[in-house]
Amino acid sequence: MIASVHPLRVEANLDPGLTRWMWLVKWILAIPHYVVLLFLQIAFLLLSVIAFFGILITGSYPRPLFDFNVGVIRWSTRVSYYSSVVLGTDDYPPFTLKDVPDYPIRVEVAYPQRLSRGLVLVKWLLVIPQLFVVVLLVTSGWNACRYIEDYSPFSSGLIGLLTLVAVVVLACTGSYPRALFDLLMGLTRWILRVVVYATLMTDAYPPFRLDMGGNEPNAGVPQPAGAG
Repeated sequence: MIASVHPLRVEANLDPGLTRWMWLVKWILAIPHYVVLLFLQIAFLLLSVIAFFGILITGSYPRPLFDFNVGVIRWSTRVSYYSSVVLGTDDYPPFTLKDVPDYPIRVEVAYPQRLSRGLVLVKWLLVIPQLFVVVLLVTSGWNACRYIEDYSPFSSGLIGLLTLVAVVVLACTGSYPRALFDLLMGLTRWILRVVVYATLMTDAYPPFRLDMGGNEPNAGVPQPAGAG
């Protein structure tokens, strides 16, 4: 059975030339990104509140706000992929909200032409079961819903543990275990689906399944949502 197309699309390539020990300092190298992302995240939250009222009144997510928020998620995902979650590349993340086609991880979210006005009022309630899953995956505490703000070298949850195991194997053998990469990408994809639903960017409820691997499990490709 082919999985249905989800509005969120995450594609990633594991860097075949990962150095054994660079992962120890990537979180330091990424500090300039953390500073910028702190302000971008504040803007993300404020614009999400504005978008809530836009959806409630008009039934649509204002496109400029949508593009900006997709850009913040995209930027944050690149930084975490480099410095804290998966650690699947040594390529330094670019300072941009836009899609970078040649970067090892890419995130796209299809723009919804219409969103349910009634659903926007209850998504916070409907997403609670998914947040329980995210709590287990990301952290031992209730700050899990702040996933895109978590820039520590490793989270305290399952993802952090698996990432640590992967880079220790890399340090010992010079090779990143492919099975762990596929699993970590499935977990990352799951969390990002929860993020875009909880922040009102789609009405598609996150499926309770692991779509593992660097490539999406289906052939459907949503239209890119650019950000300036």
